Amino acid sequence: MATRIDMPKLSDTMEEGIILKWKKNEGDTIKQGEIIAEIQSDKADMELEAYESGVILKLFAKEKEAVKIGAPLVIIGKAGEDFSNLLKTETKKVENKKSASSEISKTTKTTVSKISTSDKRIKASPLAKRIAIEKGVELNYLVGTGPLGRIVKQDVENYSLVSNVKFSDEEVNRIPISLMRKTIARRLSASKVIAPHFYVTIEIKMDKVAEMREKINSEKNVKISYNDFIVKAVSIAIQKHPEVNSSWNHDSIVYHKKIDIGVAVSTDEGLTTPVVRNSNNKSLQEISSEIKQLAIKSKERKLKPEEFQGSTFTISNLGMFDVENFTAIINPPESAILAVGTVVEKPIISANKIVIGKVMKVTLSCDHRVIDGAMAGRFLQTLKQILESTTEIN
Repeated sequence: MATRIDMPKLSDTMEEGIILKWKKNEGDTIKQGEIIAEIQSDKADMELEAYESGVILKLFAKEKEAVKIGAPLVIIGKAGEDFSNLLKTETKKVENKKSASSEISKTTKTTVSKISTSDKRIKASPLAKRIAIEKGVELNYLVGTGPLGRIVKQDVENYSLVSNVKFSDEEVNRIPISLMRKTIARRLSASKVIAPHFYVTIEIKMDKVAEMREKINSEKNVKISYNDFIVKAVSIAIQKHPEVNSSWNHDSIVYHKKIDIGVAVSTDEGLTTPVVRNSNNKSLQEISSEIKQLAIKSKERKLKPEEFQGSTFTISNLGMFDVENFTAIINPPESAILAVGTVVEKPIISANKIVIGKVMKVTLSCDHRVIDGAMAGRFLQTLKQILESTTEIN
């Protein structure tokens, strides 16, 4: 009996995938476990495996073509077999997905899983829908500012106003938006609208961290960065203040027992956040080594789903660009993200004397539905103490 393989969901934020390369053509024989195609998701490039043997009866998409999740990709069966019933099967168009409630059903034996989700209607007022049709605006690209995230008339008109600005081809260079950039735009726009952000900044003396870092790097064949220290210190601080390691979940607040730190990594296409799992149980050097490996995989688009999904707290560091202070948008469904600035030398008061010291500013962005100002303050105070003493860092 012929089997149809649909576009799987390769990340918790993926809405469509691009066929980078077909490894088989129609009429080719394929064995179970062989690679059918290379697929680009919003986070990484992955291989799609066959979970049974047979003949490629039909390929539904061309190379470089974007395919929605759940749309048909390939039919495998016996040579000459009738597969017309699979052509008639309706494909669900997934507009919005609740990754927390998604059920994973097996579509490949190893590398790829298909995630089936229930359709969810876009919330928009009747007037907004009518205007969207008139102006040719796709509602799934909009973030609603009405009650409960409902799309209202003004949202459609504002989007239309911006998108209809015309430039001649001589004035601009047009670059197609990548899947990663689309996902960043959609998720962070939604985060900024849905989660009420507030920000708390603290200055931390980094002299002891600098001394410890220099000593480790001179004695061992490693290169520990300031960011490695921050990931370790944040992991310790979260253990003392678990309320920041949480998520808003409609009728409940979820407190995560595991500490999985997402570390923002810049790539040519945008930002990825590979995850250091159970960071509180890892040494400074283990964290450093893992971050380096994850960063390389991020830039090469070779991250596995388990390496970029499911973080509980995120750190974004712009210190390498000499940025002293900034605010970051929370990575949903998390409740907080730490924005880290560069370490600078400046006059400070120490033992009633003015001396030159190394200092760093960090800003915690918080979801006010989950975290209050006092909670954020206590967490940053603890983080400051950990980094300024270094006694708990190993």
